Amino acid sequence: MNDNSTNQINQINQMDDEKLHSLKRLTAVVYLCQVLAFAFAGLPLLVGVAINFLKQAEVQGTWLESHFDWQIMTVWIALAGFALSGLTFELGIGIFILIATILLLVYRIVAGWTALNSDRAIKE
Repeated sequence: MNDNSTNQINQINQMDDEKLHSLKRLTAVVYLCQVLAFAFAGLPLLVGVAINFLKQAEVQGTWLESHFDWQIMTVWIALAGFALSGLTFELGIGIFILIATILLLVYRIVAGWTALNSDRAIKE
């Protein structure tokens, strides 16, 4: 292999590393949106999942794909839990469903962000 080919390969690897780093930063932003959902009545949760859906094709085939899947599933779980909690609140069990949903949401955010900071995929 000549020097020109080696330089081209190094440039491609550097671009891939920069792209992966950028996508990792974006994944962290989505986790931040999930955290901010507690302070801003859930709106950032929807912003974060919109980012997931818009950028999902870019992370396909990388270890970050597992994080996007995890984040999307987290939103679905949260929405289902909040809806079920609201529907059963007057029966007296809604508060327990709400507490369980919030605890599960916190667990999924912490587990995901911890794995992201360790540069590893998240296991379902």
